[in-house]
Amino acid sequence: MIPKIRTGTDRAFPLIDYLFGPGKHEEHTDQHLVASWNGFAPDPGPNPERHQVAKLANQLDQPVKALGKQAPVNKIWHCSLRTAPGDRHLDDAEWATIARRIVHATGIAPEGDTAACRWVAVRHADDHIHIAATLVRQDGRLAGLSFDKRKAQAEARLIEKEYGLRQLNPGDGTAAKNPTSQEQWKAERTGRTEPPRETLREAVRQAVAGAASEEEFFTRLREAGLRVKLRHAPSGDVLGYNVALPGDRNRDGEPIWFPGSKLAPDLSLPRIRRRLDSAPATPAPDDRPARTDRSAPARRRRDAAGTAERTVAVLDQDDDEAAAHLVGTGELLDALAQTSPAATRTELREAARAFERATRSHVRAENADIRALRSTARGIVHAGSALGRGEDGGTTAMVLSTLVLLALAAARWHSARGHAQQAAASRQAADHLRAAYQQAAATPMRTMREIGRTLPEGERRRHDTTIRTVLGDTDNQKGSARQHDALAAVLAEAEKAGHDPKALLEKAVDRRELETARNTTDVLVWRIRRLADLPAYPEHPRKGPAAGTRARTGPAQPLTAQPAPAQPVTDPRRPAPRR
Repeated sequence: MIPKIRTGTDRAFPLIDYLFGPGKHEEHTDQHLVASWNGFAPDPGPNPERHQVAKLANQLDQPVKALGKQAPVNKIWHCSLRTAPGDRHLDDAEWATIARRIVHATGIAPEGDTAACRWVAVRHADDHIHIAATLVRQDGRLAGLSFDKRKAQAEARLIEKEYGLRQLNPGDGTAAKNPTSQEQWKAERTGRTEPPRETLREAVRQAVAGAASEEEFFTRLREAGLRVKLRHAPSGDVLGYNVALPGDRNRDGEPIWFPGSKLAPDLSLPRIRRRLDSAPATPAPDDRPARTDRSAPARRRRDAAGTAERTVAVLDQDDDEAAAHLVGTGELLDALAQTSPAATRTELREAARAFERATRSHVRAENADIRALRSTARGIVHAGSALGRGEDGGTTAMVLSTLVLLALAAARWHSARGHAQQAAASRQAADHLRAAYQQAAATPMRTMREIGRTLPEGERRRHDTTIRTVLGDTDNQKGSARQHDALAAVLAEAEKAGHDPKALLEKAVDRRELETARNTTDVLVWRIRRLADLPAYPEHPRKGPAAGTRARTGPAQPLTAQPAPAQPVTDPRRPAPRR
């Protein structure tokens, strides 16, 4: 059950008129009262005359009018209560009881207080009601609304259990503000896929990912096509910023501005500055990968796999300092989402959006060093978009395999601290990352399985023995025998590069987070390729090296690309945020 609370400066009539009216899209049906402050409030009923609505509004407003000029600025309190899709329909008596519990819990009308605020509960749909109350008590005092939203949420969690409704995760006040119903309606009316608030939030997150300075952050916002307005102190110092989507205007034709703090608590300028204080040093010109360097995206993703694996180890230490690493992980996901190949872009963007909730909690990590994560994110952004073929596709699968484990480690870390919403968001991000991994890994894993099946019989038996010795009975391992073909293939490739297969496999297994993998074989394949510095896209013995890679004959040689073609290479651009 989701309670949404708003206050307004108008008196009761506009809200009551809307609640008993036809709705924005004729969606209101059978409008009627289910409860009120005294049980005798006049019910205008469906399709009422204007004077019937005015009669109810006037009774609600009487305590406000009695104060005259001393009435508060905010005069009306509005709470909508909606059950989740799939929940059973509650009847009027149940909704009436729920409404009384909410006004009691929030302090609008405590049970037994005959001088409390006046309120009514209106039902005009099967799945929700609206509670309208005036914010002056009948004894002339102002309503006490301290923490009313938090109290309503807590009561809703109890109601869900008692009425057998879908139970939502309790929040902690660190979530980003959801779009209002007016923003949702406007988005539908103007043909947008989502309200501007959500589009702007994603664009700001992507702009801050790996940014080295405040100036670079604002430049990225403008390059993404956003309107940017800075707020200055009399001294000229920047105090804050506002962003707006081009074309998103109010009734007066003015841009609709959103301060960063209204998009998400951690997107205010002071919070962004704190993140920038741990910014990586700006790469020297010779070190910054050019957008025409086709091997750069693959190199940066290979680096990201190592950084992500080290972050998993930090989370598994169960230290509060890991909270900062979750912020850095969010930047890494945002960097990957805006530069990912087309095949994985949708799932990666959804993963980044979901994980955003996991980056915020009340845990503060004052001394954590997240420069490695931010530097990795910066390198990915500067390297540009991956093509998703050959080495690009292999390194994308390599980093995604590790990021799934990182998201699960984040879920464990949050669960241990009772952060239900953040833990759920981490698991949701892991699901999207798995889907992206399946898309990225399909071709290189198929190639490795083919190589494994074509190994000479004696060599295959030797690697099978190594796998069985290190992993135990392979029949009890997660993953099919066909996927063990890929593991045998990568061990054979590593042996040819000069590595000890058994020692390498033992090193790859020696990671606690391997226990959470759905397919341990896939994780081990990519971990071994990274540890042995093998090309992410394997060389097929019959087809030769994969596009964009070059075969290597010794261990730990640097990753190189094929010579650039004679014709100009198209400069891959970072995808713009959704509009």
